[in-house]
Amino acid sequence: MEVSVSAGPNTRGALKHVLGHLLTPLLMCVGMGLAYLGAFHAPEPHDLRVDVVGSGPTTQVLAQTLQDKGAGALDVRTVADRETAVIALREQHSFGAYVPGEKPELLVASGSSDTSAMAVEKVFTKVAAAQDAPLKVTDVAPTASGDPTGQGVFFLLVALSIGAYASVAVIGGAGAVLPMRIRVLLAAGMSFVVSLIGTLFAGPVFHLVDQGLGGVWAMSWLYAAGILLVGVGLHTFLRRWTTLGVMVLFVMLNFTSSGGIYRPELQPGFFGALHAFWNGAGFVEGVRAHVYFGGHDLGGNVLVLALWLLVGAALVAVAGLTEARRAKAVVKPAAGTPVEEEKAEVEGEKAEIEEEMEEAVAV
Repeated sequence: MEVSVSAGPNTRGALKHVLGHLLTPLLMCVGMGLAYLGAFHAPEPHDLRVDVVGSGPTTQVLAQTLQDKGAGALDVRTVADRETAVIALREQHSFGAYVPGEKPELLVASGSSDTSAMAVEKVFTKVAAAQDAPLKVTDVAPTASGDPTGQGVFFLLVALSIGAYASVAVIGGAGAVLPMRIRVLLAAGMSFVVSLIGTLFAGPVFHLVDQGLGGVWAMSWLYAAGILLVGVGLHTFLRRWTTLGVMVLFVMLNFTSSGGIYRPELQPGFFGALHAFWNGAGFVEGVRAHVYFGGHDLGGNVLVLALWLLVGAALVAVAGLTEARRAKAVVKPAAGTPVEEEKAEVEGEKAEIEEEMEEAVAV
């Protein structure tokens, strides 16, 4: 007796459903690979500003030699004295200053970027070695004791981002039936909670910063609130693709352009361009400016975070108007519509929400 097994309509439908949803992780894989490998796989300096201290012919020759040998890697300038070089470092106009002499000294500011400081040290260690002199390295803006690599702020950014965009999936998915004003209130509440958690991590728990914790909290709230509002606004238009959308905006493009691992002077130009206005860069550079550089350039970075918050508010406003227009356009079912059809429609909406939640949790 032979028994034949064939794929019924349910099996074919389930397979089609699964294959359709596998597109999202594939796009994430491609996007993450392009973003992370494109940004981090081969860091090389370009136009990395360094100073040579002095004003005589020897200093000029050394600076010009470094500029020529660097072939675009370095932007070498001369400054009159050590004090001027320190000011440039503390205002983040330069990333290293070499003081030539019998006992050469290299000034760096690891609070700006530890990887940039290491790149500069590598260059000038060779210069000092050519003069048969040991190089003394002085850090004029060291990082906090709990963040020796200076990358703790970047991982704080990661924690805040995950808390914010995961909340988007919950508010936009499970809360989609709620009025927009309620979703906005939930977003504001979650951004407050996420920012408090981040501030606890930065201060009492891991001691990533040793001063200015109030300012760190304020920037954490601005950053998280911006992500939540943008995400909640986008959900009206993207629906189940919202998770992928916020991943592109706040992970793929955001983490790679933040400057938390490599500053734009060590990255391809695309990510350096994003660094000028992306919200992750605004947070990382804002925290650095506030904690390590006496607030220099803090205003510009806070402005970036505030503008992202305003973009989120505008998106939410447009989404609210769109939902109101859609609600008016819905044609009510006729009196004789079977209850089963209405039930099926509700179940379909629930399934879509559950799928969106599962995708967000998996990410």
